[in-house]
Amino acid sequence: MDKAMDRRAFVRGAAMGTAVAAGAAVAGTALAAGASGAAASSKDAGAAASAAGDGIVAAKGVPAWLGEEPQIGASDIAETKDTTLLIIGAGTAGLACAGTAVDMGLDFILAEKLTTIAESREYIGAVNSAMQQAAGITIDEGKLLNELVRYASGKCNRDLVKVWINESADAIDWIKPMLEAAGSGMILPDYASWEEQAGGTDYYSPATEHMTSTFYIPPQRNDVILDHINAAGKDVAYEYELVRLVHEDGRVTGAIFETPDGYVQVNAKYTVLTTGGYAGNPEMMAALQPDAVAVTTADSYNPGNKGEGIKAGMWAGAAKQSEPTPMLFDRGAVDPGVDAGYEVVNGKPGFRGRCTQRNILSQPFLKVNRDGKRFANESASYDNVCFALLNQPGGVFCQVFDGNAREDIIRFRQTGCAAVTRLYMEAGGDIDDYLEYVEDETFKKADTLEELAELLGFEGEARDAFLKTIDEYNAMYDAQQDTQYGKEAYRLSAIRTAPFYGCWAGASLLTTLDGLRINADMQVLDADLKPIEGLYAAGDCSGDFFATNYPEFIVGSAAGRTTVEGRHVAKEVAALEGIDVEKADAAAKKALAAAVTDTSGDDADYVTNGAMVAW
Repeated sequence: MDKAMDRRAFVRGAAMGTAVAAGAAVAGTALAAGASGAAASSKDAGAAASAAGDGIVAAKGVPAWLGEEPQIGASDIAETKDTTLLIIGAGTAGLACAGTAVDMGLDFILAEKLTTIAESREYIGAVNSAMQQAAGITIDEGKLLNELVRYASGKCNRDLVKVWINESADAIDWIKPMLEAAGSGMILPDYASWEEQAGGTDYYSPATEHMTSTFYIPPQRNDVILDHINAAGKDVAYEYELVRLVHEDGRVTGAIFETPDGYVQVNAKYTVLTTGGYAGNPEMMAALQPDAVAVTTADSYNPGNKGEGIKAGMWAGAAKQSEPTPMLFDRGAVDPGVDAGYEVVNGKPGFRGRCTQRNILSQPFLKVNRDGKRFANESASYDNVCFALLNQPGGVFCQVFDGNAREDIIRFRQTGCAAVTRLYMEAGGDIDDYLEYVEDETFKKADTLEELAELLGFEGEARDAFLKTIDEYNAMYDAQQDTQYGKEAYRLSAIRTAPFYGCWAGASLLTTLDGLRINADMQVLDADLKPIEGLYAAGDCSGDFFATNYPEFIVGSAAGRTTVEGRHVAKEVAALEGIDVEKADAAAKKALAAAVTDTSGDDADYVTNGAMVAW
């Protein structure tokens, strides 16, 4: 592909690649390991723009994004190590696995390609934890299971979902004392008992959310788990970049890494992939998730998440979930006239917007398209509005609100990360304070709606339609009835009081959730849904838990399931190694509890957290 190609050409090529990729490997077809063809280095496998649009298919029907498995000769190996459990990736799943392996007394190596561990996502979902019970919260586990199945259109492994439901309370019991001993803690947010009434329909949205009390201020959850690992005399093997798995005859026996000291082969009885998704790999995104790319303007993903674990598993014979499943948030602010999708700059595709902090774009204010017309119920889950942009010009929306926004936001009472905006307003902030904080010139402010229309780029018929839409929306607010898309009356708002505000935006991409197929013990499956001996996967590099979308109203379910899956693998391996898992786990929790010196917190309290507001 010519480096000077424009953004639209890139997106068009991306869409073309989808059908080919789906027919080759994504739709459950495992690709044989060791196929003939030119060897590709681990660094070349992720090259972005050159193959995403034009070079769709590599030799022998292998998608370009997958490529051929690198072949590393024995003479190229600088060092060989041996361990019982090899954990590849020091993110949420990998750290939970390694921290639990410490408790089980397992010998392990935790390998990470970067020079630091991944940042925690501070929302972690759990079901009927001790904290929830103390607060009088009881979650209907059967109803929750079926709500998650409904989100996934049935395209999920119900037994895998049940592992999170059944084991998440235990994960909270494990993490909470670590945080407390480090001077942090865990809270149930002040809106934890509020069931979401949104999108003009009924969602089952139980209070699954738990969060670190310091909220993105160290020590965070992953920090304290690393401290737990370090206290046992273990550490992360940093700058270990996965090249390929070691496998033969349907069995995985370790992996080969590229390190600053050359190739290192780690032989292991059990290997678990915890490498995250592929949101940071434009080639894979363009081929596998064209709908997500078409509505995305910004990102907040871990740039290290490039899909290496997924590709390595497929080279070893694993099947991948076929349903593309992105995690999108409606917060990618852009300037007027900017389309969604990748823009190629200096040969590298990226997004031109920015993910706004404090999440004001996720508030259910009026949203219109470039024709000045409303197009969806703004109160639905975040990605619902994002996917509605597939039918809107440029794949973007414009959010509009007025000088009463502070009171509106408090009344909207959103849950999850969108509640950050409300907490900020309740703490005394206002819209101008917010805009000064984010220093984002994409937000426009005007004394009249006509002036705002001009600042937002509405002209001619689009300008007239924009002003008419606002009049119609005000009338629905007066009547307290959304006759267009059925939004709840309490989430309607008037747009009459100056000053007036507006901002263009699309989706912000956080991660992907359609990884390798696994069973309820996190064993990676082949095309016949048979376990590949010695290979496990947890977190976003695994699939079969979510499908099509992320259930936004089941707050923290992503980090929750990722943590539980990591812990489950370590316990499963310990059991296979003849370790009394219950005894080891009880001893570890007793030791963690003994390290806590401050027990003044009350699990039953809901907390409007000052750190969250400051953030």
